[in-house]
Amino acid sequence: MNIPRVPKALTIAGSDSGGGAGIQADLKTFAALGVYGTSVITAITAQNTLGVTGVQEIDTGIIQAQIDAVISDIGADAAKTGMLSSAAIIETVAAKARQHAIEKLVVDPVMVAASGARLLREDAVETLKRKLLPLALVATPNIPEAQVLVGAEIRTLDDMKEAAREIARLGPRNVIVKGGHRQANRAIDVLFDGKRFAEYSAEFVKTTNTHGTGCTFSSAITSGLAKGLPLQKAVAAAKAYVTEALRNAYPIGSGHGPLNHMFELWGKAEPGTGGE
Repeated sequence: MNIPRVPKALTIAGSDSGGGAGIQADLKTFAALGVYGTSVITAITAQNTLGVTGVQEIDTGIIQAQIDAVISDIGADAAKTGMLSSAAIIETVAAKARQHAIEKLVVDPVMVAASGARLLREDAVETLKRKLLPLALVATPNIPEAQVLVGAEIRTLDDMKEAAREIARLGPRNVIVKGGHRQANRAIDVLFDGKRFAEYSAEFVKTTNTHGTGCTFSSAITSGLAKGLPLQKAVAAAKAYVTEALRNAYPIGSGHGPLNHMFELWGKAEPGTGGE
């Protein structure tokens, strides 16, 4: 019997005990999109829909061992990074990405949780810029993250494009600045490939169930890359997936609930249970 080859994707990120973001969101997204997911946990967080109450970073030796174990046996057609909270962790992940020649690397520069908790130390931002961003096939900052990376306020679509251009100078081959924080009628993301811009527009879904949106978007892009899609098609597919996951989200907990990663498997949300 011929067994089809399964695309494989690796997430290097923090664990979310509430299941809505981080490693858990990434693995759900990989599974929903037909990709076998593996994981390297960089930190354990105690969190729920109301906020983060504790963080325990993982020893860099164990992070190295996790990456080596996965790549040496299972491999990865594409990989993504999420929460890398310290300069030492960023340096460790960057060194292993170079060692294992991970070409399709999506860097989601996670800095702050939806609840406002800081997930990247201030003194680690420069290490992120110097060590990890230059290895990225694509970086996926949201507007607040892009503002930190470029040191300027972002209000308009033109501001987003200028920020993408500035971040590209740090080394990533492509940059996506996500526009969801603008809360306009359309959620517009801007992709810069070093020469040209592309815009990805979708309906802005009004909902409080947004926990893990950035993790989900970056892991959906990673899934597309693992399946061999060119970047622009991977981004378009990821945009469509996240929009539907938001539209079909349902309340979990008392705060910012998660997206519905499994909307195709579980069915569409009943009217009134998703967007508000």
